[in-house]
Amino acid sequence: MTRISIPTRDEAPEVSKPLLDAVHAQLGVVPNLFRLIARSPAALAGYLGFSGALKKALDVKTRERIAIAVAEINGCDYCLSAHSYLGLNLAKISPEEIALNRTGHSSDPRADVAVAFAAKVTKDRGQVSDSDIAAVREAGFTDAQIVEIVAIVAENVFTNFLNVVAATEIDFPVVRHAEAA
Repeated sequence: MTRISIPTRDEAPEVSKPLLDAVHAQLGVVPNLFRLIARSPAALAGYLGFSGALKKALDVKTRERIAIAVAEINGCDYCLSAHSYLGLNLAKISPEEIALNRTGHSSDPRADVAVAFAAKVTKDRGQVSDSDIAAVREAGFTDAQIVEIVAIVAENVFTNFLNVVAATEIDFPVVRHAEAA
């Protein structure tokens, strides 16, 4: 059971309704995450702006790979479920690749560096070394793309934490994170 109630579109604050309508127009549905964030019109507007801008960052496969890795690290079953679904159906990532992404890696050598770096940023709360940055650059990522990787991590940490706090009901095929040993 969710710990923060998820409004219907009609129950959402008036300022949030047109934003939810835009999500519906884009996706054909309004996932629980968006309706949850709609409780705060400021948070919804901020999230949609940030998320929308980051759709121009990197490529969709890399963004989804990072989202899967971050959700696994943060133990967010909602985001792990959502991004596994999006990875399979939008980004066309194989189930084997998704399993690898959950470990903070990728079968694609360049993407592996980005996903591993994103996983390190997440686990170590940004405390990366000079050699970590050098490895990302050596894989061909620009400084702007390094900023984008960190931004994608931050976007996903927000949704991971919110969904864990709220115990958001999963409205995607359910995927559970691996329990820490």
